[in-house]
Amino acid sequence: MGEQMQIQSVRSRLLREMKEGSYRYSGKLPPEGVLAERLNISRTQLRDSLAQLEREGFISRHQGVGTVINRHVLAVAVRMDMEIEFMEMIEASGHKPELLSSTYSLVPAGETVAQHLAISPADTVLKVCRLIGADGKPAIYCEDYIPTTLIKKKEYNEQDLQKPIFSFLKQYCALEPHMDLTEVRPAVADAALAETFRVPEGTPLLYLDEVDYDKEGMPMLYSPQYYIGGVIQHTMLRMKF
Repeated sequence: MGEQMQIQSVRSRLLREMKEGSYRYSGKLPPEGVLAERLNISRTQLRDSLAQLEREGFISRHQGVGTVINRHVLAVAVRMDMEIEFMEMIEASGHKPELLSSTYSLVPAGETVAQHLAISPADTVLKVCRLIGADGKPAIYCEDYIPTTLIKKKEYNEQDLQKPIFSFLKQYCALEPHMDLTEVRPAVADAALAETFRVPEGTPLLYLDEVDYDKEGMPMLYSPQYYIGGVIQHTMLRMKF
């Protein structure tokens, strides 16, 4: 197991322990030596994982105080500042997730997509459209655009593209996003979106305009997303330093 995977594994385990395990009623985590022994990991692995949890706001570490569990942060179901798949997002919000429809096609990028992906409008992109439901009703509509030049394995099918798009990027493009920039703004349903969401035209929607980049700053994915109101409560954590 790679170092980063080990950190993620310990982080996930600690989150479970704080939410529903040994420390679900605790205000603090035990001292590092005790915690490392209980988890059967090295102090280095533990410190790296604790550092990530602190960056994410789940814990706060203060000399002379210890490692405080931020239960107000743990209680948040969906955070906009953290990457989470659509199905998990809906499930975390207390609803039953379902893929209602999924289509894909190879199309010219066009002006808007090309601008986001730093390619030519005539370049071909893979376009994947998904409609995700909550309790059987449309909740999220997403379009994903990937330049075909990034796809190393061409033998994919519809079933492959029904999986989370980051799984496709990893398996077929050998790429993992390092960061994304997302513009958040209000929107209203036009005729097409009204039909998609089964709502009247003019219904308020939340719009996210996301571009994902690799470690070298190359845009790999453009993902415009629309969310219906009343399903997911989006919360953002901003740390003060």
